Amino acid sequence: MRLVRNLTGLLGFLLIWEAVVRAGLIDQNDLPPPTVVFARIGELFGDVEFVRDVVASVLAWLIALLISIAIAVPAGLLLGSVRWLRDATKAIVEFLRPIPSVALIPLVLIVVGGGPEAKITLAVYAAVWPILFNTIYALAEIDPLLLETARTYGTPRSRVLTSVALPHAAPFVFTGIRLSAAISLILVISTEFLAGAKLGIGQFVLEASSGPGRMDLVLAGTVVAGLLGYLVNEGLERLGNRLFRWSSAVEGAAA
Repeated sequence: MRLVRNLTGLLGFLLIWEAVVRAGLIDQNDLPPPTVVFARIGELFGDVEFVRDVVASVLAWLIALLISIAIAVPAGLLLGSVRWLRDATKAIVEFLRPIPSVALIPLVLIVVGGGPEAKITLAVYAAVWPILFNTIYALAEIDPLLLETARTYGTPRSRVLTSVALPHAAPFVFTGIRLSAAISLILVISTEFLAGAKLGIGQFVLEASSGPGRMDLVLAGTVVAGLLGYLVNEGLERLGNRLFRWSSAVEGAAA
């Protein structure tokens, strides 16, 4: 039912867009109608170079997300369970977190170069924070009685983290991963566009925008990026609902 409502809203938007352009209210060279844009998308997926761009963006996104999880989950468990360490690192974390990733593009290009490493690095930097803070938040919400019971039975701290804390935190961590998945995809494509990568959807949009009268290609690349984001979010949301039906944490993120 929700999917039907979403598709109905999308269809209504596309019909209005088509009608406005066909009525001549907007020049087709400035804003091609959706029928033209989707026809161009169909043609592009028959183009090996464009498919290679899509694969490059998706692969960079996946690598960045996996690295973010590998960094943020252990760090979140550590900071969330060791109060003095969390207090000691609070200043540096709060200093780094607000820095926009795109502002670091010149620095990253100098340090790691302009290859795929640049967009992966920036995507990791942006995607770490939601997972990290959701993990810390989850540990703060654990019933102290559970931890005390585990300690009473002489359970080592490492075992408490893996057998008590992590299962409780899992729905919150997954919500952070879902948020980070969207953020990392945005950063990968933005970096490709702003830093001029050799491959990727962002690079395709950049090249298309530099040519006259190619707004159809620009919009086609943009729509493909949007569809990827929608599929990633929808897929993770469905997976979360299956894995954590018993929890409401997958319905929203920690503040």
